[in-house]
Amino acid sequence: MTHLSRRRLLQGLAGASASSLILPAWAAKPKKKIGVALLGLGGYSRDLLAPGLQLTEHCELRGIVTGSPEKIPEWQKKYGIKDKNVYTYDTLAKIADNPDIDVVYVVTPTFLHKKFAVIAADAGKHVWCEKPMAMTVDECQAIIDACNKNKVKLSIGYRLQHEPNTRTVIEFAKSKPYGAIKTVKAEAGYAGRGGPQDDWRMDQSKGGGAIYDMGVYPINAARYASGLEPIAVTGRFENDYPEIFTKTDSTAIFDLEFPGGVIAHCATSVTRNFNQLRVDCEKGWYELQPMQAYNGVQGRTSDGKALDKKIVHQQAKQMDDDALAILNNTDVMVPGIEGLKDIRIVQAVLQSGATGKRVELG
Repeated sequence: MTHLSRRRLLQGLAGASASSLILPAWAAKPKKKIGVALLGLGGYSRDLLAPGLQLTEHCELRGIVTGSPEKIPEWQKKYGIKDKNVYTYDTLAKIADNPDIDVVYVVTPTFLHKKFAVIAADAGKHVWCEKPMAMTVDECQAIIDACNKNKVKLSIGYRLQHEPNTRTVIEFAKSKPYGAIKTVKAEAGYAGRGGPQDDWRMDQSKGGGAIYDMGVYPINAARYASGLEPIAVTGRFENDYPEIFTKTDSTAIFDLEFPGGVIAHCATSVTRNFNQLRVDCEKGWYELQPMQAYNGVQGRTSDGKALDKKIVHQQAKQMDDDALAILNNTDVMVPGIEGLKDIRIVQAVLQSGATGKRVELG
């Protein structure tokens, strides 16, 4: 359509009665988008969430919250963030007065999740909280309670539950196309050597180490692959570099017992490479390998089917799904209780590893 004919059409539309007006798609009012403020501007926000927000259909990056003021100019220049949408950790509560921001996405080290999630909820903003949800079950519950009290939605950043091949495995747990599930193998780890001793990832009390930093991947996978909740945990810790990992674990190996005799054999590490989810059933098996990756999650089944659906950007899909839940006032895909259940298991693995005993889950 030429510029002149487009203008004439708009002039004609202006003369029509509002009740009879049907706008073409290009002339329709833009759809509302959810305004997101990223809280914590580390590597995950910089390299994955902010770029992912440029690909979303239902939300957009409008604000930042940081404890590093030197990062602000670069983020403002790159993403056009207005001065009024920039906050520090100390001024976060003032976000309550900002209608541009609908969601605060908490992407700080784990030990700070509860603090900032509660402040955001008390400010009347929906909360997206990166995994692991918090340090303890009590902290997770405090986040849930704050969001319920303020009538805002809470979603935990389990991007894989939005990933299509993982969704297939979740559906298999319900439909059981290969018969009853017998065992699950869930392993996620990478071969690192640790970082500086003052890095929070090297301190278990701040959420560092294998069981906190990576453990929720196999734990969550064992739960969604079985469709069950564990009744007991037996775990142990192994340390490949005890001179480096002085304040946290580097490898955790643990079994989850589920009702009906189903067992999940799990492992997680920040010094060893493994990346697999396999489900063995009465009449066959299926697996994802890699089961945890920012792209390229894929797998196969015992009867030759490929689990190879493609996705452009996992975090973009996750955030669009969560934005639609807000826009449509529907349930989020991964609510706070999901994060709490995983942290309950993390705490049980820690207890079992420390005592050498099987720990029953209430």
